[in-house]
Amino acid sequence: MPTAFAKKKAAAQKKAALAKKAALAKKIGAQKAAAQKIATQKKAALAKKVALAKKVADQKAAAQKKAALAKKVALAKKAELAKKVAAQKAAAQKKAVLAKKAELAKKTELAKKIAAQKTAAQKKAALEKKTELAKKVAAKKVADAARKKALRDKETERKKIAAQRKKDLAASQKLKAIAAKEAAKEKARIAAEKLALKIAQDAEKARLRDEKEAARLALAAEKEEAREAALRAKRKPEPPPRPVIVKTEFADGIQATKEFDLKFLAGQREAMLEKKSVLLRQALRLDDEANSLIQDVEMGDVQFDEEGGEGDTMVVERSRDLMLSAQARQIAEELDAALERIKTGEYGYSIHSGLAIPRERLKAIPETTESVLERVGGIGRR
Repeated sequence: MPTAFAKKKAAAQKKAALAKKAALAKKIGAQKAAAQKIATQKKAALAKKVALAKKVADQKAAAQKKAALAKKVALAKKAELAKKVAAQKAAAQKKAVLAKKAELAKKTELAKKIAAQKTAAQKKAALEKKTELAKKVAAKKVADAARKKALRDKETERKKIAAQRKKDLAASQKLKAIAAKEAAKEKARIAAEKLALKIAQDAEKARLRDEKEAARLALAAEKEEAREAALRAKRKPEPPPRPVIVKTEFADGIQATKEFDLKFLAGQREAMLEKKSVLLRQALRLDDEANSLIQDVEMGDVQFDEEGGEGDTMVVERSRDLMLSAQARQIAEELDAALERIKTGEYGYSIHSGLAIPRERLKAIPETTESVLERVGGIGRR
């Protein structure tokens, strides 16, 4: 493939050949023109000679002189043309020399560039070799680090397995201890159930005995009451009819009566509401205490053997708490009934005789439904 220099050189040679050819053609044209001009002049001179045959010799001399001058001019033109061609040839040679110098400078520059590229390639190869060596060293370091890490991981895994085994052993021992504790709790629960069953059976027997005794006493009381009623019937007249409750004003859910005004009944209602709240809190506390005793039994903290005696004490305490809780709830229900009687106007009157209960007794026992005399006489509950 031709180089740029060769292309430029061929173009310059071609240009020089074209210039040389053009100069030669121009020279030939000039020569032809000069020849034609000379021929024309000769023809004109001949014509003049023919026309001016009669002219004098001085005209002939003038004509000859003019022809000589024309010839001289033609020679001068020819010399000028030759000089111009020589100048063009010299310029072409100079241009060729400059082109050769430029080509040489270009070749020198190209050689320098090739040398620089070769040096750069050598440096690059050395750098790549150095980089490859550094990579190998780094890879070796990474491999060594990975090997050390694998050893550390292996040791860590071994320690982890040992710790897990130790943990599993501790968990197994803990499960055994829990199982033993659960067995103890189950044993205690069974013992508590047996004791509770025995207490329930004893309580049932006692209840049956009490019921029989109560039935016997009730029968005896009925007989005695019948006897006393018969005696009273003989000694006393019939009791007077129940008095009529005289109701007055009604306000704020309270029905006032002749014996109990709105102010007294409002005070009684407030007292009963407060007493009910206290009793309900007391019942909840007693229920919680009874439940906590059951939880203690389930946790196995109570000793049921003959020496400890804690099981019997726990059952007695729980029975007492439940009984007191039931009593508190019973009184709360009686308070609710008394509050309803305030709304209907029946509060403060005996359910037996219909007479008004003294205010002092109502303030002391706001839920009462009987007077002191009726209570002492054995009629009713309070």
